Amino acid sequence: MRSIALFLVVLFPIFLNAQGLKRADKLLVQNLENHIKFLASDALEGRRAGSPGEQKAVDYIISQYQNAGIQAKGFNGFIQSFPIDEGKKLTASSFIKVNKQALLLDADFFPISNSGVGNIKSLASVSLNEANQIWFKDMGEVLEENTSNPHFDINEWLLTTAKETKQKAGAALFLYNSGTLVDNIQYYKFDTAKALPIPVVYITKKGFSKYFSDELSTYEIQASIEFEHASRTAHNVAAFINNKAANTVILGAHLDHLGYNEDGNALDINNNIRNGADDNASGTAALIELAKALQKKSPKNNNYLILHFSGEELGLFGSKYWLEHPTYAGNYNYMINMDMVGRYDTARKLTVGGYGTSTKWANILASIPTNLVTHYDSAGSGPSDHASFYRKDIPVLFMFTGSHSDYHKATDDWDKINYVAESQIIRYVQSIIKTTDAVGKLDFLKTREAAMGRSTKFTVSLGVLPDYAFTGIGLRIEGTSQGKLGEKIGLKGGDVLLQLGDYKIVDVMNYMTTLSKFKKGDKTSLTYKRGTEEIKIEIEF
Repeated sequence: MRSIALFLVVLFPIFLNAQGLKRADKLLVQNLENHIKFLASDALEGRRAGSPGEQKAVDYIISQYQNAGIQAKGFNGFIQSFPIDEGKKLTASSFIKVNKQALLLDADFFPISNSGVGNIKSLASVSLNEANQIWFKDMGEVLEENTSNPHFDINEWLLTTAKETKQKAGAALFLYNSGTLVDNIQYYKFDTAKALPIPVVYITKKGFSKYFSDELSTYEIQASIEFEHASRTAHNVAAFINNKAANTVILGAHLDHLGYNEDGNALDINNNIRNGADDNASGTAALIELAKALQKKSPKNNNYLILHFSGEELGLFGSKYWLEHPTYAGNYNYMINMDMVGRYDTARKLTVGGYGTSTKWANILASIPTNLVTHYDSAGSGPSDHASFYRKDIPVLFMFTGSHSDYHKATDDWDKINYVAESQIIRYVQSIIKTTDAVGKLDFLKTREAAMGRSTKFTVSLGVLPDYAFTGIGLRIEGTSQGKLGEKIGLKGGDVLLQLGDYKIVDVMNYMTTLSKFKKGDKTSLTYKRGTEEIKIEIEF
């Protein structure tokens, strides 16, 4: 189905304030504010998936449903627990100090994924390799020496060099790259390779310039390299309104946010709490109030499954897990997802995504009057939990009031929410639910696949849908976007992307970083794996 680029429904000039609201609407506005003030308070510490703050949010949501008399539909009451594997990482006590100055992890250094462990105290010089001291190796020189060697393998070189350094009594190996050739040394948290015999650390160009600029000087270095394999448990919340109907409507919103940016996906660099008032306390609050309204009085031709997902910010973990382990199995009619519905104004419209996922949506949405300035988008995919359901051939709608300068930052706070507008969005969703009640089960259509409204740090794309749960080396894709480069070059769901040009791909975040190195019109090669076959093709962005 061709994309429906833009439909504007402007029935009246809109002036949203609390004056002139009906009593029920005033109560709704106040409830939304109460919910968001709590969910986006510092006490919840940003609701990072699997954190004590997330648990407080879960407890709050459950209490709302218990008080409303809504049925639990999790595996443990309202709760569905699921694991988040964080992979291998340095312990909090690990460090590197040069002349008593602490280096910053990632910015100045990172350990090799299968580095050995240990405590080091050394006087060392970049230009000298002596017993019981740290040895330095310039990867720029190593790569230059091997440019004509088609069999050169960086991982084999690392293993051999670490063993030789150990045999010659080197205490540790510090790598750096003074050249322009790409060394592809990266940290991979799911690395299962055997540990190297000594600690091996990569010093970034920034770190080397700052701390080791004089290669003839002697530096006092202290370091401790230790690893832990971390995991945590996150929680979805599931509730149910049973009308004993043949079909069930799924209503969803994610409850998690970024905490203190422990997972590194914020757009500002500081140690502040990311409270996530719009993202997504707004959708969580809206879903609570929508569920309470449906519990009091709902159209009877559908049941209503209420799902609050955790792990959305990590890559739709919670919604994918629920679909793989559903707490309720029934005939799913359609799914409506509310994510960032709190910052509406006439310039930042209400986007209704998923318009093209059923032939019925056009007539349904056209029949519902609204004062909201509304942008309709056909895509069933996008950067939120509805995409998980769309990929299971379930019609979806996505309610979203647009990105803004506070997105994924510590400034996304409760006092910036347009509560009156959010209450109108809830009323709009209620109207959709009421209208669909007379329509019956909606058919499903595939649409173009496009992410909407979120910031990116790159100007090119392959147009692929990452499988965020994949823990192998590379980026496994779930599919391609219609009409985009990935589809044109023949990529398919299940393919694992391994390398773009000189840059190896080890995971999703590394893929994003790699894309930022290219611009439109650049030609390069793409290496990917399909089954057991490794394929290399030439592409142009």
